[in-house]
Amino acid sequence: MFKDHRKLTYLNSEGADKPLKSPVPHDVLVRAREYRLSRIRAALIKHDCAAALLYDPVNIRYALDAANMQVWTLHNPLRYALILADGPAVMFEFKGSEHLSRGLETIDELRLATGWMYMSAGDRAPERVVRWASELESLMREHGAGNKRIAVDRLDLEGLRELEKLGLDVIDGAPMIERARSIKSLDEIELMRWTIRVCEAGMARIYEHSIPGVTEQELWAHLHFENARSGGEWLETRLLTCGDHTNPWYSECSDRVCCAGEMIAFDTDMIGPYGYCADLSRSWTCGYTPMTAKQRELYAAAVEQIDHNLALLRPGLPFAEFNDKSWRIPARYEPYRYSLAVHGVGMADEWPVVALHSDFAHSHGGRFEESMVVCVETLIAEHGSESVKLETQVLITQNGAERLDSFPWEDV
Repeated sequence: MFKDHRKLTYLNSEGADKPLKSPVPHDVLVRAREYRLSRIRAALIKHDCAAALLYDPVNIRYALDAANMQVWTLHNPLRYALILADGPAVMFEFKGSEHLSRGLETIDELRLATGWMYMSAGDRAPERVVRWASELESLMREHGAGNKRIAVDRLDLEGLRELEKLGLDVIDGAPMIERARSIKSLDEIELMRWTIRVCEAGMARIYEHSIPGVTEQELWAHLHFENARSGGEWLETRLLTCGDHTNPWYSECSDRVCCAGEMIAFDTDMIGPYGYCADLSRSWTCGYTPMTAKQRELYAAAVEQIDHNLALLRPGLPFAEFNDKSWRIPARYEPYRYSLAVHGVGMADEWPVVALHSDFAHSHGGRFEESMVVCVETLIAEHGSESVKLETQVLITQNGAERLDSFPWEDV
């Protein structure tokens, strides 16, 4: 039996019965809030918009740090925010939860939300959407100085029609918001480093329990546990599998039992403390066994891809140039490839998404910028093999890529 004692240092040093406690001073959080809201307002001014209407709870969290049943409101649009470019930031909370947004320095005014989705409004939805639109139009008229352009991140058709009836010019706000979120402040990076610390403690718990007879779901629960007890929020996916269940990738964790020597592979996709994402992937063998020759071959190729692509990253590098110079996946692995090489990350996966060279013809333009945070990924497998999944999260600095995670790769 071989056990990697490097990983033990990432366990929660306070002990199994205590959560990790954030050392981040409150003023860091306050400055991060101020910075994020200023990024939204600067984007509105740049695109000549009077306001942004936000329904996506991740965007609301970014702009105002107002969190309320984040996953539930991803599919139940019952709370929203209106950010005026030259006016107040107004948070519309649903009834009974207004207290959750009180005291936030980012919010100038708190109002009761008007919900008009059919689940809650039923046959009264038409009258409620009229009331909802009228309130927003009134705020635009009061603070917009005659500018009727409003950027919206997501909106059902009935709402769009009502705003347009009132003369508002509704535009897609997603591009400007994604661009705004892509550049991180130093305070954001400090918050993100803590989320990664919590995630790595969860990864260490997974490693400690990677013994024969454990199920995939049991292993996955250890990441949930560490995240939840340390102030984190949710996991976006259920990507932890073992053995032949790793190939093809994207199978979700199940009650499949992991056996000695099988590869265990996972992707955290963890929304942790302060609402930031730790998106890390690792693979290792069940039972702390040495890798087989095939497992070592796949793993070595995965590390080679990560290292090669990391070395390319720098401010100003066009995505097309990165693609031209990126690591080329061998033909035998290509049918089982991961579709992207790099993607942005902040409070969730973000723009940009740079496709793997095999798929780059369908990708978009742009360039890497200083203070972006991106994830560099790889998935290596071939016909009949297990998969090796690796991913690291990095800050783009003037000197290149700085890794924010440090949980070790395997020795091969």
